[in-house]
Amino acid sequence: MSDHILIIEDDEHIARVIQLELEYEGFKTSVVHSGREGLALLKKEPVQLVILDVMIPELNGMEVLRRIRSMNEETIVIMLTARNSVYDKVSGLDLGANDYMTKPFEIEELLARIRTHLRFHPRKRDEPDDSISIRHLMIRSDAREVYVNGSIVDLTPREYDLLMYLAENKNRALERGQIVNQVWGYDYFGDTNVVDVYIRYLRKKLQPTDEEPFIQTVRGVGYMIKD
Repeated sequence: MSDHILIIEDDEHIARVIQLELEYEGFKTSVVHSGREGLALLKKEPVQLVILDVMIPELNGMEVLRRIRSMNEETIVIMLTARNSVYDKVSGLDLGANDYMTKPFEIEELLARIRTHLRFHPRKRDEPDDSISIRHLMIRSDAREVYVNGSIVDLTPREYDLLMYLAENKNRALERGQIVNQVWGYDYFGDTNVVDVYIRYLRKKLQPTDEEPFIQTVRGVGYMIKD
């Protein structure tokens, strides 16, 4: 089950950008634009992480944070603010925020912090391992991380999606058309040769030795991962 992230942000453009990036990463999201709306949703639905802007209408972010912490201590809260004062940061952390980011920020850094907090949260450590291991490769689907011989490998979102589809269907020969439909989507109108291009990218990143190819070509069909 995907982690549920609540975005409490009155700037609709910023909220939408964050939402789209999170959903692309596979998270379930909810967006509200005021403090009262955020608290109302938190009382109705389980939420693992809250992205909370300080300057929001009705109830400001500090008050929302105080009320979140009065309800539970488990929900991860990352504060966002346009201010850059030490006082605001200290106040947020003293009230129980797990992290703090100052606007403007890079979305990649926000995503990295979210993944880190979710990965090492006590709730996560009690959950069953959701990883896939094939030969020298391990995929942690909960964190969208890939390891080769124990070292993390940097993959683009598309490379990861392609690898995950192949891994979930290991020992099965997959046609290029199948792969395109599942990884690029049914509305993709490009050439299926795009699969060959991304397979080359993956092989370069995942094949540390000259042993039998990790991703094998099935002549006249497509590709498969053979375990």
